[in-house]
Amino acid sequence: MNTTKMKICSSCESEFSCGDISVEKKCWCNDYPPIFTLSEGGDCLCPTCFKEACEDKIDAYIETINPSNAPKNKAISLPKTNTLIEGIDYYIENGNMVFKTWYHLKRGTCCGNNCRHCPY
Repeated sequence: MNTTKMKICSSCESEFSCGDISVEKKCWCNDYPPIFTLSEGGDCLCPTCFKEACEDKIDAYIETINPSNAPKNKAISLPKTNTLIEGIDYYIENGNMVFKTWYHLKRGTCCGNNCRHCPY
C-alpha cells in the first residue's frame, strides 16, 4: 500500500515525499500535532517548512495562555502521541532535554517540579 507521492513545497519549492508508506507506517506529518485545517495550509509543505509553520502557530497560541486558562487549553484534547518533536515539544540545552510549554499543555497538569516552561 505505497501511497507516497513526490510533491513540491508550496513555501520553499523543494521536492519531498508525502503520504502513507503502509497501513502501519503513516506519513511523516502524522507525527505533528493536528493544528492546521486544510484551508489554512494551502498545499503540502516539506518537513522543514511544516515544522516551522507548526512552531509559529504553537508559539502564537502559547502567547494567549496564562495560568487561569491553561487547564482548559486545546492541546489537551488533541490525539495523544508518543512521538516528541524537537523544537515543538522540547529543545536540548547542555545535553539535557528541556520541555517546552506545548509539551506541558499537552500533559494537562502541573507536575510540581517547577519546570522552566510550565504554563500552570
